[in-house]
Amino acid sequence: MPQFAGVYVAVITPFTSEDRVDLDRLREHVSWLIDQGVHGIVPTGSCGEYAALSDTERTAVVENVAAVCKGRVPLVVGTGASSTRNAVRWAEHARSCGAAGIMALPPSAYRPNRREIRAWYEALDNVGLPIIAYNNPFDTTVDLTPDLLLELQELENLVAVKEYSGDVRRIPIILETTKLEVIVGCDDLALEGLLAGATGWIAGLTNVVARESIDLYDLVMQRRIDEASALYRKLLPLFRYDSRPTFVQAIKFAFERIGKSAGATRPPRLPLDDSDRRLIAEALDPFVTVAHH
Repeated sequence: MPQFAGVYVAVITPFTSEDRVDLDRLREHVSWLIDQGVHGIVPTGSCGEYAALSDTERTAVVENVAAVCKGRVPLVVGTGASSTRNAVRWAEHARSCGAAGIMALPPSAYRPNRREIRAWYEALDNVGLPIIAYNNPFDTTVDLTPDLLLELQELENLVAVKEYSGDVRRIPIILETTKLEVIVGCDDLALEGLLAGATGWIAGLTNVVARESIDLYDLVMQRRIDEASALYRKLLPLFRYDSRPTFVQAIKFAFERIGKSAGATRPPRLPLDDSDRRLIAEALDPFVTVAHH
């Protein structure tokens, strides 16, 4: 049985108008997502603007999310960092917070070779938590290709890969050649990825359309493909923003449209232009009345 089946949400980090982490709103949002039926929560990923948080803020985010998740849904913590020591420190902190696992980007500060990538994941493996390797070749210099994953799967705690390459053909290859679970990483490949054999989905726009995302997952798992396809087509104009560099801004803007607030994104992420705001508002319109509840 896969350890990380279902819809896990890479949660945003809300900020106040004074640009402080809004922990009250964060707890409220995570609780709302759980009430909507999501299967797990993932703080401090790229969606949570981990790189823009101070160590103190990041610690508080993980601990507050952990407190809300406890006894309700699994917590998986993003451990993205610029050094092995820091990545391990965040993994150890996740373990101390009762996390069910970590979502681990490869080294991202420079272009590492295979030996260095392996050493990075070996260091994280020693922490003892289940690892979801996060393949995001657009935001890092590393592509965790199927052959590299085959090499890394020897690590005791590496159990899954969040696949964000955009190449759905990789999913069957990973499933055929390794023992790893595959988790969809792009919202606008959710249907294709799940049909190709992925068992989980770590989602971004699900911060806003949680219930619809869970419905989509359930329909695919029940092989009600016509219904799943119809819902997916409705969601796609919104989901496509998950594969763009402005995805965090898109989610936070959509949040405002459903009557919530998460504040602005931190620079270097700048606000969306008027054109994007208009397109996101149009894409969200079919769901606004539903999302309010």
